[in-house]
Amino acid sequence: MSVPLRVLVVEDSEDDTALLLRELRRGDYEVTYRRVDSPGSMDVATAVDAWDIVICDYSMPHFSGMEALRLQRSKNTEVPFIFLSGTIGEEAAIAALKEGAHDCLLKDDLKRLIPTVRRELRDAEERKARKRLEQEVQELQKFAAIAKLTGGIAQDLNNALGELLSAISASVGEVVSHDCVSLALHDPNSGGIRILFVEGGMSKPLFAAAPKDNSATSSVSPNQHPVLLDLGDSKHATDVSIQHLIEVQMRSGCLVPLIDGDQSIGALIFASLKSDAFGRHEVEMLSQIASQIATAVNNALAFRQIADLRDRFRREKQYLEEEVNVANRFEDIVGESGGLRQVLKEIETVAPTNATVLIQGETGTGKELLARAIHRLSPRNECTFVKVNCAAIPSGLLESELFGHEKGAFTGAIARKMGRLELAHEGTLFLDEVGELPLDLQPKLLRALQEREIERLGGTRPIPVNIRLIAASNRDLAQMVADKEFRSDLFYRLKVFPIFSPPLRDRTDDIPVLVRHFVDSHSRRMGKTIETIPKETMDALIRWPWPGNVRELENFLERAVILTRGSALYVPLAELETKGAAMEAELENPTLRAAERDHILRMLRETKGQIGGPEGAAARLGLKRTTLNSKLKKLGIERSDYM
Repeated sequence: MSVPLRVLVVEDSEDDTALLLRELRRGDYEVTYRRVDSPGSMDVATAVDAWDIVICDYSMPHFSGMEALRLQRSKNTEVPFIFLSGTIGEEAAIAALKEGAHDCLLKDDLKRLIPTVRRELRDAEERKARKRLEQEVQELQKFAAIAKLTGGIAQDLNNALGELLSAISASVGEVVSHDCVSLALHDPNSGGIRILFVEGGMSKPLFAAAPKDNSATSSVSPNQHPVLLDLGDSKHATDVSIQHLIEVQMRSGCLVPLIDGDQSIGALIFASLKSDAFGRHEVEMLSQIASQIATAVNNALAFRQIADLRDRFRREKQYLEEEVNVANRFEDIVGESGGLRQVLKEIETVAPTNATVLIQGETGTGKELLARAIHRLSPRNECTFVKVNCAAIPSGLLESELFGHEKGAFTGAIARKMGRLELAHEGTLFLDEVGELPLDLQPKLLRALQEREIERLGGTRPIPVNIRLIAASNRDLAQMVADKEFRSDLFYRLKVFPIFSPPLRDRTDDIPVLVRHFVDSHSRRMGKTIETIPKETMDALIRWPWPGNVRELENFLERAVILTRGSALYVPLAELETKGAAMEAELENPTLRAAERDHILRMLRETKGQIGGPEGAAARLGLKRTTLNSKLKKLGIERSDYM
């Protein structure tokens, strides 16, 4: 069933607008839209209509996307605002997010549009619900504070009424002598009365609800004055509001109705061990103070009700937050296996803190998704998440990328540039492939983390930075420390809270879920309808070890969706069989394995155990260092074998 969606499209191109609307309709949205391309038309559109989401081009001939963002936020900060552009750069995107945009997408990557729209609409509803509950709780707290000041009572109703009744007894005792005072309150929940009485300065609660109709308080009317009672009269023997007084040998009493405005809330009964202890003088005195006593008691009751409501709303708010978080906190992570659930529990534990997190695992296991989940659940989730891939940036440029530079700091530095650490201020910095960080740059990063300040290249002024660092690596950093390829002090600084991302071969229960997820995603993006996945296909996908993990599975399934012509998924299983046969042949050929093992050991001995570097064993073998490390594990080569 299609979901109604009101979209304000800020776009100068009708063709691009048509593509955007087509993609939204593919996501089962029933779209109502309006296209604007100038400040005036957008001002009118936002003033007249209410929109669920705003999707805006970043660069237009006569209207800046940032100007549109500021105009929208001046009217309504709750509506999600997404930039969709073909030209926006990373720094511009970060600036837009800091200005208040919720996400930035590229027009040539429309497959991200539907998940992003769904996420932002869900987050917007969550924000509205939280704001509504917080306002209600604030109102209740305000009334509670007023009631507490007016009544001068404690939060606990029993203690409050006991203290109030003792104070009333002591004050009234100066003008009206009595031995005991009892408070009978109408209980709207049970339809009866609840009784509290003070004898000898000590309050005693009677919590057993009694039928209201069988008590002296049942005849109280809003305009009634105090009533004299003969407690020795047998007609009071069954009166539940008086029985406890008769049991303590009280002989006479005076019932004072508690009327606050037009509301009858119960009665006070002053009792004495003497017969006829109360007369006209006592009745007149109690009549004068009855309204003040009723107001004080009603304040106590009102405060208790408000406290109960506040606690209920607090529990409802907590429940809503838990329900929303359970559904949305790991929206990008697909799987239900025990290993994955353990990782998600660890994320829930560390996310609310500012502790540094080190995520380790093989390539393609989703380390970046785990990092984003930590950021999303952290107190910094409203600030920027900045990612740096240390392996993708040349070592000569990495320092400038991390710390920034001043104009003229080096040849080609024609303008000042902010570094990634500075961009991540108050947010989260994600260092992917941190094992590739050059040794000479590691002390500078360590200092930035410890001192919380940086200096740009060519700069002299320290710049304070407050970041939460998440690092990730598919390499064995502990072994790199032992091999003097990674600084131990930085390693221990990163390894405050380590998380291991399990490989796909260890979570085979998740493969069917992942297969359906990727097939659904890619088929929707390509405009295909794939309804079934043959059982033999699914069994083959589960058996395959997926050395490239989730990334390999997704790419393989994307190719399968492209090749599919009907409603049943076609998977080129021959590719898996060929690869599997090659792997088995290699494992079963002891001569080949032994020759490869001997060759690697000889290179390691010749290089005296050095793996990396231009003179290392990896370079001599023509392999990447990571590939050689994998082969060492696969062939069971230990350091003691060649040193």
